[in-house]
Amino acid sequence: MASKQPSKLSAFVYSNNGWKYSAATRYALFLLLGLVFYFSLAPDLVPKKYDIKVNTVSATEITAPMKIQDKKATLKAQEQAAENVLPKYQIVQMRSENLVTSLLDRIDRLNQDDSISQSDKITIYREEIPQRANDFVASYVASARSAGTYTDNLLTEMQDKIKEQAYSIPEETFIKIPRLTSQDIIDMKPVARDIVSRLMNDQISEADAVRAKVAELVSISSLNQRTAREVVQELVRLAITANKFYDEDATKEAEVQARDNTPPVYIEQGDVLVAKGQVITPELYALLDENKLLSSEVNYWPQFSLFLLSVLLTAGLLAFIRYSGGPSGFKYNNSQLLMLVLVFIINIISMRLIAILQTDARTYVGYLAPVAIGAMLITMLLDLTLAYFCSILFAVLSSIIFNVQTNSVFDFNFGFFALIVSYVAIFATHRAGQRSTLLKGGIMVSLFGSVSVFMLILLGGGVWNETSTLYATGFAFASGLLTAVLVIGLMPFFEATFGILSALKLVELSNPNHPLLRKLLTETPGTYHHSVMVGNLSEAAAEAIGADGLLCRVGSYYHDIGKTKRPFYFIENQNDMENPHDAIEPKLSKSIIVAHARDGVEMLKEYKLPKPIRDIAEQHHGTTFLHYFYHKALKLAEEKGIEPDFTEEDFRYPGPKAQSKEAAVVGIADSVEAAVRSLRKPTVVQVETMIEKIIKSRLDDHQFDECDLTIKELDIIARTLKETVMGIFHSRIEYPEDVRKPKKEEGAANA
Repeated sequence: MASKQPSKLSAFVYSNNGWKYSAATRYALFLLLGLVFYFSLAPDLVPKKYDIKVNTVSATEITAPMKIQDKKATLKAQEQAAENVLPKYQIVQMRSENLVTSLLDRIDRLNQDDSISQSDKITIYREEIPQRANDFVASYVASARSAGTYTDNLLTEMQDKIKEQAYSIPEETFIKIPRLTSQDIIDMKPVARDIVSRLMNDQISEADAVRAKVAELVSISSLNQRTAREVVQELVRLAITANKFYDEDATKEAEVQARDNTPPVYIEQGDVLVAKGQVITPELYALLDENKLLSSEVNYWPQFSLFLLSVLLTAGLLAFIRYSGGPSGFKYNNSQLLMLVLVFIINIISMRLIAILQTDARTYVGYLAPVAIGAMLITMLLDLTLAYFCSILFAVLSSIIFNVQTNSVFDFNFGFFALIVSYVAIFATHRAGQRSTLLKGGIMVSLFGSVSVFMLILLGGGVWNETSTLYATGFAFASGLLTAVLVIGLMPFFEATFGILSALKLVELSNPNHPLLRKLLTETPGTYHHSVMVGNLSEAAAEAIGADGLLCRVGSYYHDIGKTKRPFYFIENQNDMENPHDAIEPKLSKSIIVAHARDGVEMLKEYKLPKPIRDIAEQHHGTTFLHYFYHKALKLAEEKGIEPDFTEEDFRYPGPKAQSKEAAVVGIADSVEAAVRSLRKPTVVQVETMIEKIIKSRLDDHQFDECDLTIKELDIIARTLKETVMGIFHSRIEYPEDVRKPKKEEGAANA
């Protein structure tokens, strides 16, 4: 394992890239992200304040920061609704036919009493018949009040109206009543009851209008005797009363219900409350005051609440990044964190631009927002697990930014939609190897996004053929395509600005048609074959320890590109020719050999290949020792009988040592491939021994001091390289036979 104490070179690199690892810079970036959260959500959660006074001219246009209730207009609408309520009436059936029956029974008894004179009977009827009618009504009212059948106001209204419309029997009728016989009364009862019952079945507001019909009904009745008809006519008119009465309580209750059922009048978000140059009336001032839009209204709770929300979002992301890095601490350097902040800013800006087009009547416009941009970019540029966590934050932001409800901070529909499309985007692009994969991912986002919106509308009671449903699903589908287009356009910006080697870029660089790879193939076919083999070995080893296998493969393709300057000085390109090193000094040979790393870096810079690829080309040999040429130089000095004017340090690569796991792995794989290729008939034991020897030699030579490889990871690399070499060179490796000798031979051998 590499030493935990950083070398001088490591300290030098760290100091020159200090901002990337500075704790102060790291927390400054998180502070910046918190401010982004605060100010991006402020328009939705914190109303803007205005310093204005009554009867002054407004110097600015004031718009509604959100959908707010116009209380004055709402009150006016409620009063208008109450005025439009029709009066409520109650139908009261008193069974007035019973009154007629009781009157006729009283007349029959009194007429049969011969002890009472005719004149006295007339007097009794004049006083008793109207009183009996009044008592009948009073008795009914008392009974209804006791039973609680009707309200007191209604019963009072009933008594007053009946009294107001009371019928007065003519004087001559009282004179005719004593002349009636018992038979006359028997004939009169059914006729009187039938007429009263028939007429009282109708709704009667004005009794006089109904009483006018009595004469006609009596004339067509079965009564033939004139006096009987005249008396029945008057008694029926007396019994006919109003039965439809104004119900004050029911009317007031209906007015209350009308007020309650009147929907509030809202001022839509963005509507002009006060135009520029408009005089502030007391009504406008009251409206602004009610909605806490005046600077004189001291209320810091919205700002404090938004501050807490921003802290929670930022702290959650900070904690996730901090603890996902394991015991070693933060997983990402400050350059990567800055890139993460930019991704959040881009995603929030895209949502804000779409939110401008959204209104209360067209809430579905919010589904057009390419909210999956952030998740897709983080997946491609940083990390899969970080993208999943950030998708939750994007969903929270979306549910606030696109919320048009006045009674809730979050809109579940937009939050759910954002979460679905973000997760689909991650799933579709986490192994993207080509630019076209991003477009395919965008199509998947379109399909799943439109399906999720359609599902939400159905769950909310929507109908599939409604215009708004079609618009919502259409915008959701367009969102995925817009996301793909924007990500394809933004990827080169991040790759160039931050030196990011995305999987897409690496796959492009691995294309054999790249000018440098074509040069390597045509001019140094041996080195090209060697590089491809090193790529296979290093990729397997890197993936086994969790490093970037694709970077190792592509870096291996270019790691020896410097050999194209002097191809025949490297043994893999010396086909059927003499080794030119045999004819030159060892020091010159050493200079030619070590120059290929420096030459490779220059060529890679010329072709603008990313720094991680250049680093692998520069660092894959580290400061390793060229044993062969050193010992050759010693032998020549000994033959000449002179003291060596050089040291071991003169026969080392200039470095630097491997700064990353990927550079170290490529260096190990490079040595292993060359060593195995040098064996004529390698066995498994030879391969295993050679790999362990190479790794141990580099470890003892402190070549891993400046990268974070552990002993455990080196063991995994050794095991993986052995398995991979056995798979690649299986046709050449001879497996030792495990044949036990006869005991006699064993004894002889031991002797």
